[in-house]
Amino acid sequence: MAPESRLHNPLLHPILFTFQLLQWLVSKILAPTPPDPQAVLARPRIAVIGAGITGVTSAAHCIGHGFDVVIFEAGGEDQVGGIWSKVNSTSGLQIHSMMYRFHPSVVWEEGYPDKQQIVSQVRQLWKRYGLDGRTKFNAKVTKVFQDDRGRWIVNDATNGRFDGVISAIGTCGDPKVPDMPGMDKFKGEIHHSSDLTGKKAKGKTIIVIGGGASAVEALEFATQEGAEKIYILARSEKWIIPRNPVWNALLALNIFGQETKLSWIPETLLRKLFYRDLQDLAPADKGIFTDTPMVNSEVMAQIRSGKAEWLRCDIERFDEQGVLVNRRDKGVESGGPGHQELIEGDMVVMATGYKRPELSFLPDSCFEEPYAPPNWYLQTFPPSHPSLSCINCTYQSAIGTVGNWHIGIYTRIFLMFLIDPLTRPSPFWMRRWIDMTRFLKSSSPVGPFEFFTYLELVWWFVFCIAFNPFRWKWALFVFFGLGFVLPNRVVGAEEMIRNELRVGHPDGGRDLGQSV
Repeated sequence: MAPESRLHNPLLHPILFTFQLLQWLVSKILAPTPPDPQAVLARPRIAVIGAGITGVTSAAHCIGHGFDVVIFEAGGEDQVGGIWSKVNSTSGLQIHSMMYRFHPSVVWEEGYPDKQQIVSQVRQLWKRYGLDGRTKFNAKVTKVFQDDRGRWIVNDATNGRFDGVISAIGTCGDPKVPDMPGMDKFKGEIHHSSDLTGKKAKGKTIIVIGGGASAVEALEFATQEGAEKIYILARSEKWIIPRNPVWNALLALNIFGQETKLSWIPETLLRKLFYRDLQDLAPADKGIFTDTPMVNSEVMAQIRSGKAEWLRCDIERFDEQGVLVNRRDKGVESGGPGHQELIEGDMVVMATGYKRPELSFLPDSCFEEPYAPPNWYLQTFPPSHPSLSCINCTYQSAIGTVGNWHIGIYTRIFLMFLIDPLTRPSPFWMRRWIDMTRFLKSSSPVGPFEFFTYLELVWWFVFCIAFNPFRWKWALFVFFGLGFVLPNRVVGAEEMIRNELRVGHPDGGRDLGQSV
């Protein structure tokens, strides 16, 4: 089934038409063919935990290459799409959709799709690869463990046994609403930033507590609803970058994935060309390659128009009329000296983010120091379990995107490890890669795996394939999803040679690596 998308008129919208044409070509060339609904998939069986973008995408790649899959989703069918199924109807993608191609078959209608388009693409992908018949809903995973043959069991043996597990629970769980003094005294409305659909803001003064991505969501809501005034109360310093694909791509091209002696160049350009008259809002002592920046141009436009005001402050308590804050000057850290000020408003939006889902259902061996998450091989593979991959749920901060090509690359590396024992790294070599990355980023002001860029992530993938000659035959498959048949036949020939030499699979099966 072809992706469903409205085709733009090439005369009226030549750029969008070209963009869609390129997406169509990519889909035809790189998207794996969905299997026949009646086909029996005989390759290793895989459990995927979570039906968000990462879970559905990785499962689609597995199915497309002939691997049997079962998706375990803690919520109901309305949760397909993950965090995007929960956000407000006014929410949309802050980065350009060319950087949000989570599967080759995705075809965007425009550069910055809204929530409805994103969820629609995820659900189309889910149905296109027959995943709607392979998903268990209301199936919260509480335990993942192995039997005596190294096969994985999810919750209990009634769910069957699996050769590998992909955890795709993401980084955003339930809304996080801190209990602040005096909230019960406030006479106005208090809502979390994810619960704004249907709320009335026209002509009101909106107070947004928080300065991250959730604050952008709240600002979009308040602007579209016609709020009279918007106050953004931000505790910590955070870089804001323009909603521009050129800017976003250039920043993601820092292959070192950390602050360098040249970091002052993009930081200065941002201050001079983007912040301009609002340079006081730019962080004073925080480099741009240390934390995930806010991607939004609307913030600056609203501040310049006088409709919005950005306050660097700490929350003291709620009052009947608003929020009492300790307003700080630039460079003064949270908790430092300032002056009290009452910010009056009609509605408070708690842009305080989401609780991070826990990986506590994994075996204890995944959390052995100093190799606990995010300090894992390629940041997703616990050193003791190459048949277990936690895609997009261990990272903390980055410049790039969580919904792009890397989901497929991670998934195909995982599949390569499952079926080719000569590519599967031993715990010793997985730990050495982690140690190497720590050494290369030893000068970073944050932890080596606390922040990375997209080009650094690509470097990890290239190094992974290039370092081990047994992985070279898999290069086209890993990076583009092409050429599965040839390396798989080579693996079959290697298996015959091992059998002739009486060198079989060691105990532990697909979960024990012996290669580099």
